[in-house]
Amino acid sequence: MSDPQRFRLVLASASPRRRELLTQAGYVFTVEAADIDEMQRAGESPAGYVCHLAEEKAQAVFAKHLDNSNLIVLGADTTVVLDGEILGKPANAAEAKHMLRRLSGRTHQVLTGIAAATREGVRSAIESTSVTFSVIPEVELDAYCATAEPLDKAGAYGIQGYAARWVPRIDGCYFNVMGLPIARTVALLQAAAERLRT
Repeated sequence: MSDPQRFRLVLASASPRRRELLTQAGYVFTVEAADIDEMQRAGESPAGYVCHLAEEKAQAVFAKHLDNSNLIVLGADTTVVLDGEILGKPANAAEAKHMLRRLSGRTHQVLTGIAAATREGVRSAIESTSVTFSVIPEVELDAYCATAEPLDKAGAYGIQGYAARWVPRIDGCYFNVMGLPIARTVALLQAAAERLRT
């Protein structure tokens, strides 16, 4: 077990998967979802996009706390990237089906930006995982997209759900594909906590 947590932690995300993973990593925290503009900036790379969103989420929530001397706010954002293009959350079943047809039989990247905001400023990191999909049978695609599961997920799938049957291989952090790379997050939070103690 790690040392007792000596800082107050807020997760700036409403994602139930991130809550589960941060709890799994042994942290005690509260949740405050950040309300920010999530539009991609002109000319912005996918890595730059997830990084700036994570930083803005963390900073937006941190700014609401007057008593912030022992506070760390963790922001995160995850996206799916295929051929350099961001595949966000689908608006409907038809869009989800279109995304998954593009991913079928190919390898794509999942990028997560994480950021820790403290009184010392904000620091961030990016994790990348390559995910290979098998060819998705049309009958399975139809059945999956008839459910609500793909609608709230970048790239129209969650690796921890039904779509796991289409993933024969990943290269990198599995938890990153779920939305929070645990080891990278722990390292970021430990570094932020060290800065608070100096």
